Amino acid sequence: MINGVDDTDQGWGATRLWAEKSLGARIERAVALRGGWTSEMRRLYIGGERPRSAVLRSFVKEFYVRHAPGLLTREAAVLTLLARTGVPAAELIAGDPDGTHCDHPSLLMSLLPGEVRLDASGADERAPLLARQLLDIHRVEVGASERPRDYEAWTAADRVRVPSGTRRPDVWRRAVDAIRRQPPPYQPVFLHRDFHPGNVLFTGAGPELRVSGVVDWVETSWGPADLDVAHCSTNLALLHGAPAGLAFAEQYVAAGGQLAPDPHDRLYWRLLDALAFAPDAEKVADPWRALGRTDLTPDLVKERLEAYLQAVLDLCTREAVAS
Repeated sequence: MINGVDDTDQGWGATRLWAEKSLGARIERAVALRGGWTSEMRRLYIGGERPRSAVLRSFVKEFYVRHAPGLLTREAAVLTLLARTGVPAAELIAGDPDGTHCDHPSLLMSLLPGEVRLDASGADERAPLLARQLLDIHRVEVGASERPRDYEAWTAADRVRVPSGTRRPDVWRRAVDAIRRQPPPYQPVFLHRDFHPGNVLFTGAGPELRVSGVVDWVETSWGPADLDVAHCSTNLALLHGAPAGLAFAEQYVAAGGQLAPDPHDRLYWRLLDALAFAPDAEKVADPWRALGRTDLTPDLVKERLEAYLQAVLDLCTREAVAS
């Protein structure tokens, strides 16, 4: 496409016209952004007197296209809300959540500085920053009319699918049994609901290392801080091993966050999240491999999930004895 090269796999002629009208400028180039699997992401290079960039998010997979009106409307509302806070989120430019004007349901937003960093090198320095950023999100104050939807659990005891050929069936049985109960009581907070290293941007290094952006707000919810902490913990365990996953909750508390006081309640939220990755946890590693983590083979990710389940169960036993 002359003067508008697009290297993604999906058509975007109508989307480009809509984006140019929304931006009030010509798009010189569109380049795919890698690292996500729910949507197609493009960086738009905008010409004119003030050259700049923007980000275009489009849902192209059938499942997400069906749910796009709710998801993208929610994300647009959240970005508008966050604009008055200190959370480093993108600025909303325009939205077409039902695909009326675009080839696919889309959202147009500002480009945030920084990059996703998933390497094992530096992970220990990034984790405390992740914890502090998550706490800042949980401290966002909203009125009753702005409150996002209540959280949705992504699995349940009756829905967990144990990976075939597991060498730890007892671990899976114990983990599933631990969530076979009513959800524990909790003090609700503002949740990102999909907070993990793949949705956080960093700049700098050493003393200058900073979180520069948090992306992907389509699942924003109202619910227990434990659940957001659990989700990031599971992702860290898959990326770097079970110890990294266990440590994140401690880092969140060290930053000033509060989790459920009862170890069995904390266990519930941790396992409710981790079990939602079964039986094909390796699918979340596809975008991570695209970003350079080619070591994250399906077998390794599967083994890390099982090791994390074991570690969480063992930690609960120790905490229960200690209390």
